[in-house]
Amino acid sequence: MYSKAAEASCRTGQAPAPGGTPRVSQLSQLVRDEMRLAQAEMTEKGKRFGKGRGLFGGAGLMGVLTLQALVATVIAALSLAMDVWMAALIVTGVLAAVTALMAALGKQQVSKASPPTPQRTVDSVKADAAEIKERAQR
Repeated sequence: MYSKAAEASCRTGQAPAPGGTPRVSQLSQLVRDEMRLAQAEMTEKGKRFGKGRGLFGGAGLMGVLTLQALVATVIAALSLAMDVWMAALIVTGVLAAVTALMAALGKQQVSKASPPTPQRTVDSVKADAAEIKERAQR
């Protein structure tokens, strides 16, 4: 069974060769049609990807606003038991501690990823090159 592009090229008036297989001229047209179809499909996917990224960005912004409202709510709740300035100071201290912890963990992960070269692959390629040189000298 042929793809839509193959069917389209057959509808252009080019009859398939005996046995149902396309001719050489039809194959080049088929390849062009398939490439156009792939390009159209990738364009559509790119548009959807862009819209999705925009929506994720909007969701991130709304998440930040939600967290700000939550912080204000926690400060307001704590202010029922203590002065507002003390409640705000406590919440700020907790947020600062969480920030410091996340920064330290992030730095640790980045350090493990440095340098950004695929070191195992480089070593493997060097070993392969040495093996090829050794075999070439035999």
